[in-house]
Amino acid sequence: MANLALNGCSLTIPQLVEAARNPNTQVTLDPEAIPCIQRAADAVAKFVSEGRIAYGITTGFGAFKDRLIPPEDVEKLQENIILSHAVGTGPELPAEVVRAMMIIRANTLAKGHSGIRLETLQLMLTLLNKNILPIIPSKGSLGASGDLAPLAHMALPLIGQGEVRFQGRIRPSAEILRENNLKQVKLGAKEGLALTNGTTMMTAIGALQVHEAQIVLKSANCASALSLEAQNGTLRAYSPQIHASRPQAMQAETAANLLELLAGSELTRPDNSKNVQDAYTLRCVPQVHGAVHSAINYAQKVIDIELNAVTDNPLLFFDEHDEVTILSGGNFHGEPLALALDFLSIAMTDLGNISERRIAKLIDNHPEHYPSFLAAHGGLNSGFMLLQYTAAALCSENKTLAHPDSVDSIPSSGNVEDHVSMGANAALHCQQIVENVRTVIAIELMSAAQAIDFRLQDHPGMSLGQGTTKAYHAIREVVPFFEQDAYVKPNMDALADLVKKGRFCTV
Repeated sequence: MANLALNGCSLTIPQLVEAARNPNTQVTLDPEAIPCIQRAADAVAKFVSEGRIAYGITTGFGAFKDRLIPPEDVEKLQENIILSHAVGTGPELPAEVVRAMMIIRANTLAKGHSGIRLETLQLMLTLLNKNILPIIPSKGSLGASGDLAPLAHMALPLIGQGEVRFQGRIRPSAEILRENNLKQVKLGAKEGLALTNGTTMMTAIGALQVHEAQIVLKSANCASALSLEAQNGTLRAYSPQIHASRPQAMQAETAANLLELLAGSELTRPDNSKNVQDAYTLRCVPQVHGAVHSAINYAQKVIDIELNAVTDNPLLFFDEHDEVTILSGGNFHGEPLALALDFLSIAMTDLGNISERRIAKLIDNHPEHYPSFLAAHGGLNSGFMLLQYTAAALCSENKTLAHPDSVDSIPSSGNVEDHVSMGANAALHCQQIVENVRTVIAIELMSAAQAIDFRLQDHPGMSLGQGTTKAYHAIREVVPFFEQDAYVKPNMDALADLVKKGRFCTV
């Protein structure tokens, strides 16, 4: 059984993805984090007992920041923020996103700046470790003050409210707590705010999509190399000298990867004075895929920081004498993530665009090296014609989804929260784009393999490159050569699943 100890400082994207997707992972608090958590909780309790004023602890929220809360109502205030903010809508978030959210939130709270009590945090981790997952609607966050509605839904089971998904069923959280001998908490001062204020949903989705985007990009490199062999392309455009003369990030690395994939190939074109260069979709793969790789790296850096950041408000800070200062700020604002996820969406959309154009050339009418539409008996058979339609439809949808969410803002809370990031929308749109591009790359892989088989019929005994040979055999595990029209969707889906599993990352 895997274990993950949270200390607020060292969580990584690979660790998060593994724990989010493996419900057997046991997530705990690093013992070194516990004193910091307790110190902050004790400071909040003392703050309240002394009757001092602090936003969200002894005042209302948002536009009600000027409403003082009587000491006897401080605990009720924290429960009310959970109940009033849990108004999300839309499809429920998938289990891996919910688990990622719970891990990220626990990691943030473990830093000891938020004032949550240890027992409250431990209950959230107990639910996670038992795979008792809150039902969290996907829509309703403005991305500032963070992901309020989704996080409120995440917190509902802690107070015995809302619903959870457990052992494949959706049931009231109070019933599940009782059956598992778990006791709901009565939230203390600051706890409701600590649980709901922050960039947790957009960070969770962003981390998962950075991971997915890296896999899709590596698969796209394989697909483009196979497409080049299918079309009898030349390797000249991947020569190191070209890319050394324009040292844009990841351009030379992409060209080197393509040369490695195609090493030893007998299906590429030698120097030919009548045909010295290929179309852009083959010739410019290092420039385009390299730029996409650079965009993914940027998004990864932003997410890496956010995984171990404190994103609620207000925050508690301690000096060398353990004297506390409570400061209100804006770390909940999702703009860094919104911009990064918009950038990732745009980059992945263009990765799909160039792949779709390679698909179009592979199934083009009257190609040079194989039958039109990759159909042995065109007319009676449509071949791969409609696969390009599907790719085109997905790419067109991506162009709409890639409109930057970060440029939008609708003021809220009586114009107190007067600029928001829409980072949650950016995350949801990015998630759909990456899924679409994965399918487009799968279609290119199966189209290139079909075209290569036609070439090999004319040139038996010729070999593919060292890397493309492995990619070709992986494709043929789930997609046969089609002599005639058939129901290909199951094969397309199976290949997309192989892409998701990273099968084309190690060829």
